[in-house]
Amino acid sequence: MQYGFVIDHDRCIGCHACTVACKAENDVPVGNFRTWVKYTEVGTFPEVRRHFAVLRCNHCTHAPCVTICPVNALKKRRDGIVDVDRDACIGCRACMQACPYDALYLNDDLGAVEKCHFCAHRVEVGLEPACAVVCPEHAIIAGDLDDPGSKVSLLVANNMLKVRRPEQGTRPNVHYKGASEIALEPGRAARPDMYLWSDRPPHKPEAWPEGLETAPAARTVLDAGHRVEWGWPVAAYLVTKGIAGGAAMLAVIAPELMGLDRWVSRYLPELLGLLFVLVTTYLLIEDLARPKLFFRLLTRPNWNSWLVRGGVVLGAFGAMMVLLVALRIAGMNALADLLRFAGGALGAGVAGYTAFLFAQCKGRDLWESKLLLPHLLIQALMCGSACLLPFAASSAGLKTIFILSALAHGTLSLMEMLRPHMTDNATQAAAFLWKIRVGPLLAYRDGIIIGVGVSLVLVFVAPWVAWIPALAGLYLYEHAFIRAGQLPPLS
Repeated sequence: MQYGFVIDHDRCIGCHACTVACKAENDVPVGNFRTWVKYTEVGTFPEVRRHFAVLRCNHCTHAPCVTICPVNALKKRRDGIVDVDRDACIGCRACMQACPYDALYLNDDLGAVEKCHFCAHRVEVGLEPACAVVCPEHAIIAGDLDDPGSKVSLLVANNMLKVRRPEQGTRPNVHYKGASEIALEPGRAARPDMYLWSDRPPHKPEAWPEGLETAPAARTVLDAGHRVEWGWPVAAYLVTKGIAGGAAMLAVIAPELMGLDRWVSRYLPELLGLLFVLVTTYLLIEDLARPKLFFRLLTRPNWNSWLVRGGVVLGAFGAMMVLLVALRIAGMNALADLLRFAGGALGAGVAGYTAFLFAQCKGRDLWESKLLLPHLLIQALMCGSACLLPFAASSAGLKTIFILSALAHGTLSLMEMLRPHMTDNATQAAAFLWKIRVGPLLAYRDGIIIGVGVSLVLVFVAPWVAWIPALAGLYLYEHAFIRAGQLPPLS
């Protein structure tokens, strides 16, 4: 059984009755929408045509929001409805990054995500969803797509219907009849500052990048606003866990090249790893909308989510760092040297697991880059060597590791922006990278210049302070990378 919708745009008049009914039925907060009507206009006066697109959750057969949710707050029911348990949600917003359709929003009053749930409370007692009941043109048809005799199933079987973003492989279960491709494909139409009756929502103030192809004389004149949900804590977390993982990796692969005295070489990598994995954990918890409920990662984990798997890696890494320090204090240096190999492997896991987490973010194609895993490992080596340099300023080996990793980071950063991308979403996100500002700085460009150029100069003239531009530049880069992935429209 699979409940779904057919939206008949040969009938839709763009009246917003579905939006109003949904808000009234489900107590949707002001400024948020479970279903909304997007207006796209094509042509120039007096030859202008307006196209409508009724947008909502697609109750995907392979729902990425269900896979990524770390606490099983989202589930795919036996009837095919993707539902949310608001009481279980911890407000990590990973589901919002995984959804390719911008179908979820955060209820700020509750600290939990919400979305269209097919009016499950009505369906369970034999009623249709509120939007289908109220539509004056009967343009919203709800039913069981797996029932060959149902009206929705017959419509799908006998018409050339469309779905949104089929390239994501989610198998959406909202089908569109007679809808304009320009209206259904995000970013095809220009997005002016002014909408039909209002200013465009201010959540994403960056102007549309020049040079990106849009349909001629097409513009979105009404749409719902969607916020950038992951910001500076996620960018900072990528830096702090890079320091932790990189220090542990270097303790294995280049202890003799560090030029550290014996005491420092035995304790410093593990102390750095422990300190920065604690900072990383704090950033992850503090970024939750419900930080006091973080323990639910342990009490109701979804083992398919890389948020949970990554939490296990962070926990194991922290425990290993504590064990190694304890062994040093106890004088068991030979065993500690042996276990450093396990610490280095866990350090690589700490540095790299985010690549697998971002691969689950089906709404953010830029983050799904195949270059991301090696890039994160290289960043970790750069961070680790930068933080060890003040204690071994004369070490040619450590300087070499830093120089090579910084150059590799700069190369991969430029490749991420300049290389061809497989989807429009990734191409749009890459075009935004140059435009993102942190104060007076252009984060992506200046992040590379500061993090690579300035730090490489300092490594020769003042290596004890090279870590400052290296980490600052990397943070600017991560800030731009995280924000740019969330800027292209998904509706």
